[in-house]
Amino acid sequence: MSAEVQAYRDGGVGRIVLDRPRAINSLTHDMITAVRAALEGWAADDAVRAVVLTGTGERGLCAGADIRALHDDAKAGGAGARAFFRAEYGLNALIARYPKPYLAVMDGITMGGGVGLSAHGSVRIVTERSVVAMPETRIGLVPDVGGSRLLARAPGETGTHLGLTSGSMGPGDALFCGFADHFVPSAQIPGLLDALTRDTDLTAAGVTAAVAGHAATAPPAALAAQREWIDACYAAGTVEEIVERLFAHGLPEAKEAAEQLLGNAPTAVKVTLAALRRARALPSLEAVLDQEYRVSCHALTTPDLVEGIRAQVVDKDRSPRWSPADPAGVTEADVERFFAPREGDELGLAGPARSAPVRRPSGPACGPGTVGAAPADS
Repeated sequence: MSAEVQAYRDGGVGRIVLDRPRAINSLTHDMITAVRAALEGWAADDAVRAVVLTGTGERGLCAGADIRALHDDAKAGGAGARAFFRAEYGLNALIARYPKPYLAVMDGITMGGGVGLSAHGSVRIVTERSVVAMPETRIGLVPDVGGSRLLARAPGETGTHLGLTSGSMGPGDALFCGFADHFVPSAQIPGLLDALTRDTDLTAAGVTAAVAGHAATAPPAALAAQREWIDACYAAGTVEEIVERLFAHGLPEAKEAAEQLLGNAPTAVKVTLAALRRARALPSLEAVLDQEYRVSCHALTTPDLVEGIRAQVVDKDRSPRWSPADPAGVTEADVERFFAPREGDELGLAGPARSAPVRRPSGPACGPGTVGAAPADS
């Protein structure tokens, strides 16, 4: 077990607590391994009837992977990063098909790998402090951990908007976009967790009922009110045309989105658009994770990932020098290389033995305590 993950049983609940608060519980390979070991052990343990994921500290559940370590490993060839991706994406698939209720409390910052640990669970909670995002294009990477599937299935083109701009969601938007199911005020979380440990009904229905007893009306979804311009602009076939439509639309929000998009890594933005469009046609989370593994591994070989992390985290000058510097310099062949099969190094989660249905609600929640119906092909 990692010293940065607490895993223990409290009543009939298996508690997983990410415990690296100074780094907003950013994930290391050891933490991924520890979470998987706990889940695999509890899957066959009749004393554990439900699992709850939380994080320590006041800032958030999880800010994603330890990108400084990713930066250093990419400069050294990327072998450790590839092993991390393989372990992390396998864990995401395990969470999605976990045989017992898996409740994630997405309180505070929940980004990247934090989304992967929470948004594929069967019961996903946001609070008034939640900030949910897949901000990978900001550092030269592409949404992963199954995030490209979540973004691709968000209403209209809202997921495309979020993925290309690295935009963040508050609790209302997270519910609207299908990243969460319930809004529970942060002050109610301790009482909910205590109730679960004392509850004798930890079936899916019982857990949902317990959550409903602590839920409240979520704040409005800002993105829902912006669907008209988002859908019209992001339905374009290329990044260049999307940018043109955003600038031409006339709304300040559209212009701001164009500027945010153009500040991100041009190659990552173009690959993200392609990944989201392809994810819509893929039949399962596992198939999407297989695609993401190809994309992420190829990103390790490009200069933008190291440069993006340098600018954001290492030197913190916020002035990345992308290569190419603008979308026009990224060719179709450049994009296609990210999706090319990796001889001898495929993730292979979508094989016959790993194709169990994903147990994840889909679509926006309708109100406190509401869980969307899981799609049959997920």
